[in-house]
Amino acid sequence: MKKILLLGSGELGKEFTIAVKCLGQYVIAVDSYNNAPAQQMADEREVINMLDGTELDRIVTKHKPDIIVPEIEAIRTERFYDYEKQGIQVVPSARAANFTMNRKAIRDLASKELKLRTAKYAYAKTYDEFKQSVHSIGIPCVVKPLMSSSGKGQSIVKAEEQIQKAWDYAMTGTRGDLKEVIVEEFIKFNSEITLLTVTQKNGPTLFCPPIGHRQERGDYMESWQPHPLKEQDLRDAKEMADKVTKALTGSGIWGVEFFLTDKGVYFSELSPRPHDTGMVTLAGTQNFSEFELHARTVLGLPIPEIILEKAGASAVILASHEGLLPLYTGLEDALKHSQSDLRIFGKPSTRPHRRMGVALTHDKPTTEITSLIEKAKVIAKCVRIQTS
Repeated sequence: MKKILLLGSGELGKEFTIAVKCLGQYVIAVDSYNNAPAQQMADEREVINMLDGTELDRIVTKHKPDIIVPEIEAIRTERFYDYEKQGIQVVPSARAANFTMNRKAIRDLASKELKLRTAKYAYAKTYDEFKQSVHSIGIPCVVKPLMSSSGKGQSIVKAEEQIQKAWDYAMTGTRGDLKEVIVEEFIKFNSEITLLTVTQKNGPTLFCPPIGHRQERGDYMESWQPHPLKEQDLRDAKEMADKVTKALTGSGIWGVEFFLTDKGVYFSELSPRPHDTGMVTLAGTQNFSEFELHARTVLGLPIPEIILEKAGASAVILASHEGLLPLYTGLEDALKHSQSDLRIFGKPSTRPHRRMGVALTHDKPTTEITSLIEKAKVIAKCVRIQTS
């Protein structure tokens, strides 16, 4: 049995905790607030500010974990190098966590070192630098904090008068103490995909069938698997995903995002952990969900193959207002739909647009995917959230 310190205990951490508990492991779930979703499944819990390096050191010393699994961005990741020197396994690796928790490091690695096809980009630490970068890249352009999650702080500048608003929004959406943004060329893409990539300690790199997704406010609304794309585009995406994960080193599952355009595939972003769009795999689309794949790789267990077994779709269940102790109604109506399922995350509070659950549906692999997406949205709308 391994002792796993999970840093970040949201819905992705919850499903990962379930997966490793099914394999007989011990989990300490850490978050900035009590009763976070993964904490409800874990053996122990800690509530700390993970940007406080002293606090992070304290709980590592206290629990002496075998494995540290970061699930969010807002962590003092530079401490991971010391933990690795102490003999603790960091997932996927200290190098990967440090590069990917910061968009600047991962974008420079992808574009400048690995020569992957990316959008043009520039960085800015001040409003004057930001305004200059916007004009240099050109309008429209995409603005993102260098450290954020779930689309927070992201926007598209479509006109000159939106520049100030985009800067202010990026500053409010940034996580941690890094106050810097990336300005990206707006790519005219046909669709976006996540290519879940699995790197193993003692096995080949594997790829899940591509997952398509739609975003609003920088956060995913629906995802589906498989997403159709040209053979050449799939080969290019796999080659880029393989290059970047090898450069970052380590074992685990990676959510590698791409834009699909008329000119081919563009690398977009990468997460060194299960990806929110990959929750569609909970619908049984593959022989292993992304969380089961992550659990196996973290523990060094073999994954002989990844097989697409069904077509599936997911749609998020969002809160509409701020409140505490949410109650859910409409579950019976939702689950009356054939081949449907739900995950209610168990978050103790709500706020507008906060992701509180996900609706899932599946069918035969040959099923027309648009109908599955619409069905998932209908199932999600059945669930209503009430708060005190």
